[in-house]
Amino acid sequence: MRLTASNLACRRGGRDVFADVSFSVGPGEALAIRGRNGAGKSSLLRMVVGLVRITGGRLALEGGDPELTIAEQAHYLGHQDAFKPSLLVRENLQFWTHFLGAEAAELSEPLAAVGLDTLADLPAAYLSAGQRRRLSIARLLAVERPIWLLDEPASTLDTAAQQSLAEFMAAHLGRGGVMLAATHGALGLPAARELWLGQAPSPLGGESCGEDGEVARERRRPHQALPPPPPAPPRKGVR
Repeated sequence: MRLTASNLACRRGGRDVFADVSFSVGPGEALAIRGRNGAGKSSLLRMVVGLVRITGGRLALEGGDPELTIAEQAHYLGHQDAFKPSLLVRENLQFWTHFLGAEAAELSEPLAAVGLDTLADLPAAYLSAGQRRRLSIARLLAVERPIWLLDEPASTLDTAAQQSLAEFMAAHLGRGGVMLAATHGALGLPAARELWLGQAPSPLGGESCGEDGEVARERRRPHQALPPPPPAPPRKGVR
């Protein structure tokens, strides 16, 4: 299976978000989509899954099921965690497994993998932000799909949960899966390639580039000791 984009362009709200974006991701490969806020990282993922119209260019999936769309062969994990607060944790995951076409999916194993097995009978409204994210990640494990499209997947996760997510992603790639992830930070996958939307950062460490390409750096003066204050004048009437 190979997901290929050729000269993709996106226009939203009368504004050109990006143009001439091309990439190719094959079995066992991960592509980290990088860029400043507003560069179009989320829009690109939504375009791949069919939620944003392709303004220009071409998107193709080779080697997948010809009877299914890309969206029907992909998991899409967006910014917002899609869950119903009134449903129990296990009921939320059960809903997603049914929606994704896995009627008889086992729920205990994916819930245990994300550390929510002891909270399975708790209403999802009581989950913290990190726990809600882990509940969303559980559906990636409950239903097997070859393409993962992840938008800031590690947001709100603590260090331990981020490590678990990296292991889930590595296992998915090890099974020949394909993954695209929009991220501002490292994915925890050393072999992941990067696609920069907009202007990439300067190669100079610790520096960033402005829109005109000028390197912006913080200029610091060497620390200098301040001179001692002048002596206070004598007060009147005091000898």
